[in-house]
Amino acid sequence: MKRKTELKFIGVVDKEGEQEAKICIFPEFCAGLKGIENYSHLIILYWIHLRDNKENRQTLLVFPRKHVVKIETGVFACRSPSRPNPIGLCVVELLKVEECKLTVKGLDAFKGSPIVDIKPYNSKADSVSNAKVPKWALRGKLT
Repeated sequence: MKRKTELKFIGVVDKEGEQEAKICIFPEFCAGLKGIENYSHLIILYWIHLRDNKENRQTLLVFPRKHVVKIETGVFACRSPSRPNPIGLCVVELLKVEECKLTVKGLDAFKGSPIVDIKPYNSKADSVSNAKVPKWALRGKLT
């Protein structure tokens, strides 16, 4: 199995903020936005560039900080930004599309975070009504 590949960032977070953030898509990927205005929500995959270092990529056990309980958890069982591949995922509300710029609400990425991919949120395919989560994950801030 090939272990290395090339990852192409398609844009960057230009303005951060949970109430309103801006994502700039690079011109060569702008055509990929055609039809995106027909969706109310998007799934944003981004690179957690501030955690892209040897120490954070080797982290496998953490105490999730946004929750009120202290339970050691594996990074694959929580949303820790420290992980072998620092990829973040966020569901956002699409507020506006202007050429290659998206204005969104609910983005938890920092300014300068590279965008890995955008997928339309589909409530039929992306929502699981009977999903099970541990009790600790239901406490504290949303992640």
